Parts: sequence; C-alpha cells; structure tokens
Amino acid sequence: MHKYWFHIGSFPVRTYSTLFLLAFLLGLGFTIYLAKVENKSKYIPAWIDLGPILFFGGVIGARIWQVFFFDWSFYAQHPGQIIAVWHGGLSIQGGVVGAMITGWVYARIKKIPFWTLADMAAPGLLLAQSIGRDADFMNGSAYGSPTGSNFGVLYPVGTLARLQYGDHPLWPSMLWEGQADIILLGLLMILKLKRWPTGWLFVYYMITYNLVRFFLEMLRGDSPRFLFHWDAAQWTAMPMVLAGVIAGVWLYLAERKRTGESLPL
Repeated sequence: MHKYWFHIGSFPVRTYSTLFLLAFLLGLGFTIYLAKVENKSKYIPAWIDLGPILFFGGVIGARIWQVFFFDWSFYAQHPGQIIAVWHGGLSIQGGVVGAMITGWVYARIKKIPFWTLADMAAPGLLLAQSIGRDADFMNGSAYGSPTGSNFGVLYPVGTLARLQYGDHPLWPSMLWEGQADIILLGLLMILKLKRWPTGWLFVYYMITYNLVRFFLEMLRGDSPRFLFHWDAAQWTAMPMVLAGVIAGVWLYLAERKRTGESLPL
C-alpha cells in the first residue's frame, strides 16, 4: 500500500490518480475492442469522441457525489478542498451518473441510440470499477470496519484507517468489491451470448453492481451512517436498483411493442 509511486522534485506521482486513469483507459479500450469483435465498428468513432467527454463528466459527477452526499461535514468546513480531486474522494456511483448524463446528451445530439451505447459500456464499466478499487486500496481509502478477529487488513501508520481504528484488522470491503466486479463481468460476458432487449445489459449492470455495493457497504468503516444505519452509498444503491428494475420493464415492453416478439425473461 503506497500513496505515491515516486516524486518528480516536490511533485508527487500518486498511485490513486494513475490507477484511476488506467482504469478509465482500459475500460474504454475494452469497450472499443468488443465493438470491433461484435461487428459494431460503426460505433467506434463515437466512443473515441466520447472518451474525454465521459472522463470529465464522470469526474465531475463523482466529485459532486463525494462532496455533497458522502462527506459534506468535512467539505463544509474545508471548502477549498472541494475541487482538490488529486487528494482522492471520488464516488463511483456519482461517476456513473455523471457519465450517463454526458453520454445521453451526446447520443441525443449525434442521434445515436443511447441504450445501445449503454449496453456497450457495461463490460468496460465493470472492468474499470474493479481496477478503481485497487486504486482505493493503494490510497488507503474506502476501508472497512474492524473484523473483531485476527483476519483483515492492517493499514500502515499514517493512513486514515490506522488513525481511526489503530491496530485492529479491517474488513477488505473494497478488495471484495473489486473481485465481485470481475465476477459480474464474467457473467455479463456469458449473457452477451444471448439476445436481450436493448438496454438490458446495462440494466443488469445497474441492478447487480448496486446490490453488491449495498451489502458490502455494511462492512465499511469510513462512512457516516444515517437512517436504517445505511451510509450514503447504500442510499444511492437502492434507488439505482429500483431505477434499473423500472428501466428493464420499460425497455422490455418497448422492444416487444416494436418487434411484436416475446423476448427472453
């Protein structure tokens, strides 16, 4: 666990920032690769155009979510830190929302089917999120609560986790989430072998990822708790699951009306 790869003079090259950027580039590259092998090459120029747009839209959404939903008590007292994204503090869920809004606007302008793009994005999203959790681990952030046993991650001196919990081993919640993302990606690639209503692959991502996130958040030790003892990520996850279910039903009915066929459930 190292926050810095090295320093260039007094400038630190942070592991969080570089792994975050790597996650985005690999996720985008995987999306373009799948577009090529699945005979969807006509969308590759759109993805190349979308790359930087989605990156900035995602970062803005991730930061807004982190500041106002996850840690407002801190940022209210330190407003100068709100724009300091280089110090960490990006919410995956907010990043997805920001990227979705950005992608929807782009699709409307370019007259490209939004849900087709969303389906294409789902595998790359899961891959990127898995790598992003490695960035959290290297940064010493997104840590778990004490396990109450000798099992767990013991964070080094100088990290927020060690400052908060001392010598107590903590649940490796962020590592388990990264591993769960890879499992969900594998299942998604299997699902892609069958025909589904347009948009359902992204709906699968929305529902399954947010369910996994909801339950793993029970092990988190770095987030304030609210009603029902849920943290901000859990309060975000449940509406996303509900939105995914509603979107899935709506997309199914729309596809059935358009084709007149009974599609797989």
